[in-house]
Amino acid sequence: MTNKVVLITGAAHRIGATVARTLHAEGMNIVIHYRSSRDAALALQEELHQSRPDSVVLVQADMLETEKLKPMVKEAYNAWGRLDVLINNASTFYPTPMGAVEDEQWDDLMGSNLKAPFFLSQAAAPYLKITKGCIVNIVDIHAERPLRNYPVYSMAKAGLVMLTKSLAGELGPEIRVNAVAPGAILWPEHDMDDVTKQRIVSRTFLKRQGEPTDISKAIRFYIEAAPYISGQIIAVDGGRSLNS
Repeated sequence: MTNKVVLITGAAHRIGATVARTLHAEGMNIVIHYRSSRDAALALQEELHQSRPDSVVLVQADMLETEKLKPMVKEAYNAWGRLDVLINNASTFYPTPMGAVEDEQWDDLMGSNLKAPFFLSQAAAPYLKITKGCIVNIVDIHAERPLRNYPVYSMAKAGLVMLTKSLAGELGPEIRVNAVAPGAILWPEHDMDDVTKQRIVSRTFLKRQGEPTDISKAIRFYIEAAPYISGQIIAVDGGRSLNS
C-alpha cells in the first residue's frame, strides 16, 4: 500500500478521519475531502504530516454541486499523478418523518448519500482503471432494515448498496467495488438519549458498541487483502442486523 493514493470524502472528522489515519499508517498518501470543516481538515493534515511530510492534501467541494466533483477528482489525481482508491464516506443523516418531508430534504439526502457517490465514481473510474484500483462505499445496515422516521436516508443507502453491486459489474474487471455497512459505531451528532443507546447495543450479538477502527480495518482489508472480492457488503455491526 506504500505510496498508493486514496481519496476519502468527508474525511475531516469521525469515521472518515479514522480511516485516513489507518491508511496513512499503512503508507498511503491521503486526499482529504471536506465541505465546510476546513479547520478540522487542516488539523488532521498537520497531524499526519508529523509522521510523514507531504503525504496529505486537502480538496474542498459541496457534494451536492455535481459539476464540482469531476474537477475535485482531477485535483486528487494531480497531487501524486495517480489514484488507487476512492472511499465514498461523506453522508448526511437526519430524520424525515412521513408527512413532513420536503423536496429540499429529499434532494439533500439522496444527493449526498447516492448521487454524489455515483458521479464521483464515474469521475474516478478512468484513473482507477490505470492502477487497477478499487472503490469502497460506506453504506448502512439500515439499507436492508429501514430505520423508523428515516425513510429517505434508508432509501438513499439502499440505493448505495445497489450502486455498489451495479458498479462492480460496470467497472470490472479493472476496478473492484465493495461496501462496508456500519452498525452502532458512532452515535449521531444530534441528541440521542442513553436509553436508546443501551437498547441499540443490547440488540447486537456482541453486546457492545463498535469502534471507528472496526470500519477502517474492514476498508483496509478490501484494499490490501481482497483481490478477488467485488460487489460485496460487509456488515460491521456486531451481528445487530441479524437480530430480529
